[in-house]
Amino acid sequence: MNAISLRTYVFLDSLQLQMASFLATVSKGYFPVAGQACTILEISPGIEINRLTDIALKATDVKPGIQIVERLFGLLEVHSDSQGYARQAGAAVLKAIEMSEEDRMKPTIMTSQLIKNISDYHAQMINKVRFGNMVLRGDTLYVLEMQPAGYAYYAANEAEKASRINIINVVGFGSFGRVYIAGDEAEVLVSKEIVESRLLAITGQQVAGKSE
Repeated sequence: MNAISLRTYVFLDSLQLQMASFLATVSKGYFPVAGQACTILEISPGIEINRLTDIALKATDVKPGIQIVERLFGLLEVHSDSQGYARQAGAAVLKAIEMSEEDRMKPTIMTSQLIKNISDYHAQMINKVRFGNMVLRGDTLYVLEMQPAGYAYYAANEAEKASRINIINVVGFGSFGRVYIAGDEAEVLVSKEIVESRLLAITGQQVAGKSE
């Protein structure tokens, strides 16, 4: 039956303060708040996300925050005060497409960069296009790039859980996802280690190749 590819499927048990605020800056739907749970799924082809949004919202009491419909990929984020409701919405979608969590793609880390003691002008260039906090002179900047893209939101939330860092920008749709975090070098290194280990621990189908 299935012409749908499940690229990302991930549950965030508790949105952190910065991550919830960041999602509100890029969301066209209902803004989440810290402490809420959310389910994020990414599929191909993108147009099918409309039907899956309908299924998720009718299944239980969740609010849609992000819905992105591209020709190739579609992304949906739904959130709730109840972890159970957020999980139930995701389960309803999986049932509708006759898949399980294990059918999702396993994230692949494409790029992991550390830039220490960032310069003024470099920081200003990044700050021009960011939707989160600002990177400042002297900060350590961590840039993480992954495939599929939807896991970027999970990675950023886990980074904030792990240590005292600033979320600069998160791109969680398209061919590749990217996370920019910055702060004190020791704090950034803690987040880097934990985030990468947790991404690699996610089960699923191996992405075929390193490019779309």
